[in-house]
This record gives sequence, structure tokens and C-alpha cells, in this order.
Amino acid sequence: MTETVQFFLALGVTIGFAKLMGYLTYRLQQPAVLGELLAGVIIGPTVINLLGMPALFPDGHSVEHTLIEVAEVGVLLLMFMAGMEVDLDSMLKVGRPALLAGLLGVFVPLVVITPVVMLFSYPFEKALFVGILLASMSTSISAQVMLELGVLKRREGLTLLGAALVDDAIVILLLSLFLAINPGGIVAVAESRSVVEVLLRIAGFLVVGFSISWVALPRLANLINRLPIAEGTLMFAIVATLLLSFAAEFFGGIAGITGAFIAGVCISRARRGVVEKIERGIHGVNYGLLVPLFFVSIGLRANLRLLTADILPFALTMTILAILTKIVGAGGGSKLGGFDWRSASRVGLGMISRGEVGLIIASIGVGFGILQAEVFTTAVFVVLVTTIITPPLVRWSFRESTTPATPNIEAAQQVGQEG
Repeated sequence: MTETVQFFLALGVTIGFAKLMGYLTYRLQQPAVLGELLAGVIIGPTVINLLGMPALFPDGHSVEHTLIEVAEVGVLLLMFMAGMEVDLDSMLKVGRPALLAGLLGVFVPLVVITPVVMLFSYPFEKALFVGILLASMSTSISAQVMLELGVLKRREGLTLLGAALVDDAIVILLLSLFLAINPGGIVAVAESRSVVEVLLRIAGFLVVGFSISWVALPRLANLINRLPIAEGTLMFAIVATLLLSFAAEFFGGIAGITGAFIAGVCISRARRGVVEKIERGIHGVNYGLLVPLFFVSIGLRANLRLLTADILPFALTMTILAILTKIVGAGGGSKLGGFDWRSASRVGLGMISRGEVGLIIASIGVGFGILQAEVFTTAVFVVLVTTIITPPLVRWSFRESTTPATPNIEAAQQVGQEG
């Protein structure tokens, strides 16, 4: 078989198996993203190592590399969709607790986890990267549960969504700063740059790029919607995402996902009908092809067999700290924002789950050679555990005050299927 034919086979098998596993986990009242991640773990070297079978994939390494490269487009579109979810009006309603929960939900894990990683004989720069990775969280998992319980539009749910946006923005910025400043020289760059130059480039891109995009992108989206171009608005959204991702790295020296996030925030200002059309199109492309492929690619690069007796203490320590620091950070931030302890604890428990952003950062770490195989596997392990435990903890926290909301069942199913 040629490499192209092998790629077709691998693509069909991975996407089909990922969606099947996503459906099965959804039926078990777990988010679909968990099943798609487990699909990659099963197909990957942890269990059957499908792409390592010479009879089916003589060029398995090349096929895996191609799959991962295609999946990276899904990373950008995921961040674009995250940007489109920004609702400034809703965030303003819970502005103070959401802001404090988001801020402390990032900095408490970062400050606690980084020195602990160093105790396991990792250098500061790699420990800092792990701290940034584990400071992230996933909104979709907790949002799904709250939607099913009919509490997503209560102050805890709105605070969770607002805090998640703050969390994502800060984590993305920290990641961009890390890669741009290049601590310890662990990221190969063409030239050595001072911190001042790095900050000026980032600030220049954010100010200029965001200002132009804020004005131009929604207007262009509205204009293209009136032209006789098949799926013109979808095309425009994808092109804008790719070009802003390029500009973020080339001009700003920051992660491409920052540009994708900005594209989503700005395009969401277009007319409502245009935004809905883009959301439907991106949703189909992403969740029908690229998102399951991305989560499978994570499993392909992770080998849970590396969690030997030597590595397991590190993995368990990171998992426990990932859980506790989010509860303390996000819950404490909500309390400082005016919530009582019960409501604050609900926000803290809702932010335990790591997910898309954490996996994106982990994959970037592998791509730049920052994370070794055992640390990457530990990150996947943390994501799996926190994803599994978050839904029952959120349900438990609302056990005395919720009633099922029938009108939300369809929406809950959609969120669950998306993961």
C-alpha cells in the first residue's frame, strides 16, 4: 500500500472509532471527549498500537505524523469556537466573582504545582510549563452537567463560564509568553531576544491585530454573507483563523492559538444570522472530522505503559494537586467575589476538569521538545482522571437544590456529544 492509502485507512478507522467511543461514554453519562481520548489511548501504543502494525501500516510513523499535522487545524478551530463563545453581557453580570475565580484558578495551580514538579528533579523551565498546562480547565464537561441539572444560567453556572474565559485567556497568554521568552533555551529559535523585545512584539500584535480584527472581521463576514459564494462565511471564518494564527506566531512571536481565539472573539460581533451560519459550519467540520482526530492524536502520542512504579508517584501527585488547587483557587476566588461557601465550592468543583486547552498545551509541549514522553503521559493521565471525576462531583454539589429541566435536554445532549 502507498502512504496515501495507509492514511485513508488510518483516518477512517480513527474517526469512526473515536465517534463510537464518544457515543458509548455519552450513554454512560460521561462527556464524549472522554471517549474520543480513550479511543486514541486504545488505538495508540498503550493498548494495540495500530499504526505500529507493519502488515497494515508499513509507513506507520509517517502516517501518524500526517494525522497529527491535520489534527492541528482542529486545535485552531477549537480555539476559534472558544472565542466565539465569549458573551460580554453575561460575564458582566457575574464580573467580580468570575474574574477572581478565573485569576486565582490559574495562579494557585501555577504557584503550587511548579515548585512541586521541581522536587521531582525537573528543571525550572519544564516545571513552569507543566504548571501552565495544569492551570488550564475545560468548560464543556461542567457546562454539560449544569445544563442537564437546569442550573447553567444560575449565578454559579454563569460564574463558571465567565471564569473559564478568564482562565483560557490567561493560560493562552502565559503559554505565548513562555514560548516567546524561551526560558532556558529549550525552544529552538532563530535569534535570541530580550524580554523587553518579546513583550513589545506581543503587545504590538495584540493591540494592532486585535484592533483591526475587531473592526474589520465582523464587517467582512457580513459582506461575504451577501455574496453568491458557496459557504462563503464558513470559508471566511477558517481563512481568518488560519491567517491570524500565522500572524500571531510570525509577527507577535506568540502561540498561533492566540490568533485563532482573537478571530473567534471578533467574528462573533457579526450579525446574528451570520454568526449562527458560521457556528453551524465550523461545528460540522470540527466535530465531524477534526476534533475527534485531535483527541485520537493525543492518545497516539501517549503511552500509559510508561506509568511504571517510578513514574506513578509523580502522576498521582500531579493529579491530586490539579484537583485541590482548582478547588482552592477558583472556589476561593468566588468566595472573595461575594459568594457563600456552598456556591463558591460549586464553582471550584466545576473547574476541576482539564480538557481541550490542557491537551492542546501538552501537544505543543511535545512538538517543541519541552515535555518528555513520561511527562506528556502524566498530563494525559491527569486529564482522564479529572474528566471522569468532575461530573459526579458537580452533581453532588447541587444535590439539594436542583430539579431536572426538561427544556434543556436537547441542548444538554448537544453539549455532551461535543464533549
